[in-house]
Amino acid sequence: MTDKIYANLLDIPVVGPGSQPAEEDDDNFDFIGSPGEMPVFRPPVLPEPEEVQDLREGMAMLTQLLASLEGYRAGEPAVVVDISQLDPDNIDLVNQVLNEGEVSVVYEGDTRVQIQESVLTGIWRVRTTAPDGEILNDVIEIADIPSIVTQKAFAEASALDTDMSALPPGVLNAPSLLVEIDEKMREWQPGDPPHVINLTLLPLSPEDLTFLGARLGVGPVTVLSRGYGNCRVGSTAKQNVWWVKFYNSEDSLILNTIEIVDVPEVAKAAPEDLADSAERLREILQVYGLEAPSAG
Repeated sequence: MTDKIYANLLDIPVVGPGSQPAEEDDDNFDFIGSPGEMPVFRPPVLPEPEEVQDLREGMAMLTQLLASLEGYRAGEPAVVVDISQLDPDNIDLVNQVLNEGEVSVVYEGDTRVQIQESVLTGIWRVRTTAPDGEILNDVIEIADIPSIVTQKAFAEASALDTDMSALPPGVLNAPSLLVEIDEKMREWQPGDPPHVINLTLLPLSPEDLTFLGARLGVGPVTVLSRGYGNCRVGSTAKQNVWWVKFYNSEDSLILNTIEIVDVPEVAKAAPEDLADSAERLREILQVYGLEAPSAG
C-alpha cells in the first residue's frame, strides 16, 4: 500500500492508474480514492426530520460542530471532536450530513491515518488505524488543514544532500535546482510566502527528475485534491519541501512544481470557504429546527 501511494512522487514521469491507494468501504465514508473527475458542490441528501428525531446525540454533535466552526479562524490549531462513542445510527446521521468532499489525506508514519474532508470545507473526518485494520481513533477536526499534516509532515526531515561530485549520467540541470532548494529551505520562516519552482517550464530530463526525487526523498503525507483540477501534494523528506502536481481530466500531468512552505495553499481551506461551510451547516440544521449560537 505504501509503495503505491508514494510511487508517483518518486517516479515523476509516471502518472495514471495504480498511483493511488485502493478505496476502502468503511462505514460508508470513503477516506481515500482517485481524484477522478472534478466535482461541484452538491447538497447532501438528508433524511427527513421525522426519521432522525430520536438521534439526539448525532444532532447534538452537529450543533457542536457548527458552534466550533463559526468560532474557528484559519491558521488556528484544529478543533478536535471525538465521535467514537456514538452508536452506528448516530454516526450514520453525522456521515450523511457531512458527506464526502474534494480532499483526502494519508499519513504513513508511526501510525496510519486516513483523512477525508467533508462536503463542508474545513470539516475533516480523521481515522487512525492499526496495521491489522483495527480503528484506534475516530474524530472530526475543524481546521484549514488536519493537525497531523502540520505536526508530522516534517517531524523526521533530514538535511539535503548537495554533493555533486558523482552525478548519474543524464543529470544536467537538477544540481542547480538542489542548490536553490537547499538555500530556500534554510531561509524560509513561518509566515513567509511559498517559494515555488515550476519544473514544467524548465529543461529537465527524466534523469534530472529521478535525481531530484531521490535526493528529496519521500515524506509521510500525501494530499489528493479534486477541487482545483486533480492535484497531488506530497511531502518530501526535506524540511518544508513539497512536490505538487496538477493533472487534467485525463490524468495527464500539466503542472509540476516544488514548493518550499509549511503547507501548500492548494491543500488548505481558505477563510471564505470556512465561512461558507458554517453558513451551509447552519442551513442544514435549521431544517431540523436546530440552531447554534455564533462562537465568534
